[in-house]
Amino acid sequence: MIERSQALAALAHDEFDVVVVGGGITGAGVALDAATRGYSVALLERADYASGTSSRSSKLVHGGLRYLQNFDLGLVREALLERQLMVALAPHLVRPLPLVVPAFEGAHPDRLVGVGLNLYDVMARGRDRRRRAESWSPERHRVISGEEVVELLPALAAREPTSGYLFYDCQTDDVRLVLTVLGEAERFGAVCANRLLVTGLLEREGRANGVQALDAESGERFDVRAANVVNATGVWADQLRPRELHEEAELPRIRPSRGTHVTLRHEDLPLIGGAIVPAGASRTIFALPWLGHTLVGTTDNDYEGSLEHIAPAQEDIEYLLEAINAFFDTTLGPDDLTGAFAGVRPLISTGDPKKSVDISRKAELYETSSGMITITGGKLTTWRRMAKMTVDRLVERDARDAPCRTHEIPLGQAIAVEELPRVEGVGRVGPDPYEALAARYGHAAHDVLALAAERGELAQTIVEGLPDLLAEVALAARREQARSIGDVLLRRTRLGLLAARALSDGPVRRVGAVIARELAWSEERLELEEAGAEGLLGDGRTPTSVPAAGAPPAGPTP
Repeated sequence: MIERSQALAALAHDEFDVVVVGGGITGAGVALDAATRGYSVALLERADYASGTSSRSSKLVHGGLRYLQNFDLGLVREALLERQLMVALAPHLVRPLPLVVPAFEGAHPDRLVGVGLNLYDVMARGRDRRRRAESWSPERHRVISGEEVVELLPALAAREPTSGYLFYDCQTDDVRLVLTVLGEAERFGAVCANRLLVTGLLEREGRANGVQALDAESGERFDVRAANVVNATGVWADQLRPRELHEEAELPRIRPSRGTHVTLRHEDLPLIGGAIVPAGASRTIFALPWLGHTLVGTTDNDYEGSLEHIAPAQEDIEYLLEAINAFFDTTLGPDDLTGAFAGVRPLISTGDPKKSVDISRKAELYETSSGMITITGGKLTTWRRMAKMTVDRLVERDARDAPCRTHEIPLGQAIAVEELPRVEGVGRVGPDPYEALAARYGHAAHDVLALAAERGELAQTIVEGLPDLLAEVALAARREQARSIGDVLLRRTRLGLLAARALSDGPVRRVGAVIARELAWSEERLELEEAGAEGLLGDGRTPTSVPAAGAPPAGPTP
């Protein structure tokens, strides 16, 4: 991505066809789609890219097997088609993951689950035949033996499962997906900047023609002029011009739902594939291998608190631990957690309790009298469809001939680990980082390694035993608009979610020193950032995802 200072200059002085408010996966997708159709695009993010819901997902790109219970076949079908497409467009970022539904004590796997998996298989294969030869296709689900279950879920060995269903979905690093989509949008001419609060709309003759922006770092106010405004702020969507959104028409309202996840050491809950785990209230949760750790979640509870910081509730953490302890026959507690985080999903409610469940995961697009287009709802997997829906509306409104192209545009460039050059000092002590670099950056891993070769100290890992390099910190500041220690630890790497306890003192200071050099921080600023990082990471008992000191909360300013 271009330097933030260059982006600010362009935003203040140029005029655009479209300004997108919100730098999560939906906003990034809209920016990419519009830019690839020939629109000039500006994107403004209030905090850091993906700092809201888009960094706090279950990391799955999936059809949503449980949505079949509500007979929401259209949503599942759409998500499965997008899953296939994402594997083809970003094979290094979106990877197949085996999932298991085990059975115990001689019982056969639940037949009702088998019926759902049959339907899942059929919908996954009903895609465009023209792409069949070139896109990933999951194997049909099948029954596997108890021994095969244990091979994929070693943590279940003590319970001696007798059989299970095996099926496939996909997994990603949600933030890296957002950053990659933004990078592609910039490649097509979009201008993106974070730490910009949208304080209002500009209007001409009652129609929106841009936004008023406040730079959270400098305090400078300026206007970003654009012919069209897209509100892609997710769960914060009805905070931008709320009167316009809710008084002009009977528009659906956002019903926030908090989802909490916890992470554990692989050694404490070893998994090769994912497990569908029964939990309280007839729900199920996931236990998944992710970045060398185990990820467990999610809860799904109505949320009415502040949207500025979504902390994982203690009762949600206890709920997840109780479910996995009962299922895996373990005694894991809060002291065993390596991280915990929560996010709020922008579910949609019509106000009719009989209908809100049915449409809760669907995307909603609406246009108000000022011409502002709002897109919200949906899920990580369907981001491209949501973006297409939004830009289709712009194209129709402008009477353009500009078909969507995002189904054929690669997201980054995958690279084989063997193609990466070996750099002195990288991987000399601790884990081999090359595989992690290829998975996170694809071909751009060359840029990380070039920095490690340029300055030897950057070849060191941030945390002992984990593959993340200090060179990634420098790259984040130079090329990805990282502006704080929290940006690096929570999003450019995922260490704040996977190793919160190990980050205090030394690692935080090392990360801060690298960013300070790249961004020319004063000693006072560095001390403030390091102090903010302590709040960011909690005390290690129940690690939380808290904005760094000085960072604005995610979402738009009303």
